[in-house]
Amino acid sequence: MSGRRSLRASLEDCVSRYRPKKVVDNRLENGVLLKADTPVTTPMYPMPKSLSDAKARNAKPRTTRYKIADGDGLFLFVMPSGSKYWRLKYFFECKEKLLALGVYPEVSLSDARERRAQARKVLAAGNDPADVKREAKRQEILKSDNAFEVVAREWFEKRKHEWKPSSAVAMLGRLEQHILPKLGQRPIADINAPEVLAVLRVIEARGTLETARRVMQICGKIFMYAIATGRAERNPVPDLRGALKTPVSTHYSFLKASDLPEFLKKLEAYDGSLQTKLALNLLLLTFVRTNELRGAQWTEIDWDKAEWRIPAERMKMKEMHLVPLSRQAIAILRELQKHSGSREYVFPNQHNPSTFMSENTMLYALYRMGYHSRTTGHGFRSSASTILNEHDFRADVIERQLAHSERNSVRAAYNHAQYLPERRKMMQWWADYLEKAAATR
Repeated sequence: MSGRRSLRASLEDCVSRYRPKKVVDNRLENGVLLKADTPVTTPMYPMPKSLSDAKARNAKPRTTRYKIADGDGLFLFVMPSGSKYWRLKYFFECKEKLLALGVYPEVSLSDARERRAQARKVLAAGNDPADVKREAKRQEILKSDNAFEVVAREWFEKRKHEWKPSSAVAMLGRLEQHILPKLGQRPIADINAPEVLAVLRVIEARGTLETARRVMQICGKIFMYAIATGRAERNPVPDLRGALKTPVSTHYSFLKASDLPEFLKKLEAYDGSLQTKLALNLLLLTFVRTNELRGAQWTEIDWDKAEWRIPAERMKMKEMHLVPLSRQAIAILRELQKHSGSREYVFPNQHNPSTFMSENTMLYALYRMGYHSRTTGHGFRSSASTILNEHDFRADVIERQLAHSERNSVRAAYNHAQYLPERRKMMQWWADYLEKAAATR
């Protein structure tokens, strides 16, 4: 009951703002002075005489702006400059609001009254005319091919096949959360660097500097696509260079050469799942990315050539990657074949064998071994790179085996076998090095 009384009180408070008020009229009327206690009821907004087109046309500017009312909230604003604007005063949810209806004489008196009638219909339906007008304008802009949102979504559809599903979802999320609410309705050719920076500053203020950097990159790619498709002439994003705080780079923790004997001893003694133990061994031997190892399929293994060919769609850089397999790596794969050789994946998920190992399986195993914050699966790549460089293997050979990006797209299409003889020797040397480290006491 208390809730109903509260609602009724709120409604009565709102209605009272529109209720006619009693005022005392002390004017002379027909030669008689009305007494002070004689109440006369007048409307809250007295209805003026209707505005005529001649009066609107002949209204002269004054030193300050003034308005000429037409009735039902419609009036003409006359500015000191001589410009004349139609405005509609109305109430929505107990708040007084003002709606722009156009410029006189482009919008005539009859047109303004028609727009007033349309706005009153919107109000009668329980909607705010300003919101309806704003949404109609947004839809009108979106019908144009030049709206930022249209270009952005078109760019996304053209590119999403290049990304993993999870990456595509993340990309669309950044667009819809950070960029489109602010820039989506704007014609893309009209957007300048300060407008983009304003969007990025909001993200930066939350301390998510890496997100701000990624959003800026996305904006740059959308502008470049707009230029290529003839809907913009320049990309304002390069003008923002140096305008944002730079994220502090964080590197994966990794094992140094002196750490390997103890780590390998603990790995050998690991009493968890055999599959997890073999996965960690193979990850260290091949130093591929953890996602690439987890999703390994038996069809990718060439036993005759002792090679593992990871298809482009599974690689971060979307280029096919070839991993020469050492004798030790082949031995591990043979052991795994006994357990999962009839499955699609080398490392099937224990709960759902039709898919592959969970992303946290190897990480949690490292935690159990006492290596929380001391190394990660990705850190094995840093360990291999550091030690191989210290032993004078060529940097180009190491980088190629790490599957780091090739900037030249033509060369990238053919470089999966680049330096292959040297890579074979290097991978066998690395496996032998680990074997010796494991034997160190």
